[in-house]
Amino acid sequence: MILKLPTAASARTVVIAFGALALSACATAPQQDGAPATQAWEAQNDPLEPLNRGVHTFNQILDKAVLRPVAIGYRDYVPGNLRMIVRSFLRNLKSPIILANDLLQGDLERAGTTAMRIVINTGIGMGGIADVAADAGFAYHDEDFGQTLAVAGLGGGPYIVLPLLGPSNVRDTVGFVVDTFFDPLRMYTAAHDPSWADTVNYNRTGLTVVDLRESLIDPLDEVERTSLDTYAGYRSMYRQLRAAAIANQGSGGASSSTSGPAVEGSAFDFPDAK
Repeated sequence: MILKLPTAASARTVVIAFGALALSACATAPQQDGAPATQAWEAQNDPLEPLNRGVHTFNQILDKAVLRPVAIGYRDYVPGNLRMIVRSFLRNLKSPIILANDLLQGDLERAGTTAMRIVINTGIGMGGIADVAADAGFAYHDEDFGQTLAVAGLGGGPYIVLPLLGPSNVRDTVGFVVDTFFDPLRMYTAAHDPSWADTVNYNRTGLTVVDLRESLIDPLDEVERTSLDTYAGYRSMYRQLRAAAIANQGSGGASSSTSGPAVEGSAFDFPDAK
């Protein structure tokens, strides 16, 4: 059987994303190293700031109207143990992508950990609803193609705020598209039952968004309370946490927290469900 990739539109998306990555070179730094202009450029690199701020405002309105209320309801009415089952299951579904990026980065130790997590949690953990591997000493960590590109030496490029998806940059946006396009579950369902693929992927995406936003209720509320400019706050934190993730310095506690775009504020690490 010939494996059918998700859609022709998805292929076009990948091509467009790589084109955007190439065009990121258009935003070039000043030529004098160490000059104040260079330092300011490196700290900000946000040539699309007016547009980004507009998208950020849109995302904030949507979040306050829909995402945050849904997340609060999820936290208030769904028991913590059940929320942890959902989170563990979603992590297991993402594990093949993490394993691929571990290998692409040449990190055999982490690849071994991820492989053991897949075997243990898919088998003993009943498809990942229980994180048995963590109890056995194989802790969860996250990797994505944006991090793989960074390990290969590719800079992030200009900062971007994506509608619905939140903070990113050119490199991480490309990484997000590649990870999505080559996701094994998405490819398998598209190849074997296209009519079922949309249902599976929409439900998985919905669960992921709700799970992530619930985990970010407290961190994002804190940003709202303490930041004079939430746009600048998100931008700074996104870059700091992505740098930590690329250096494998994160806590490993987030299913999507440092994996490129997800929802506004997705760069934050989050705790386990309470």
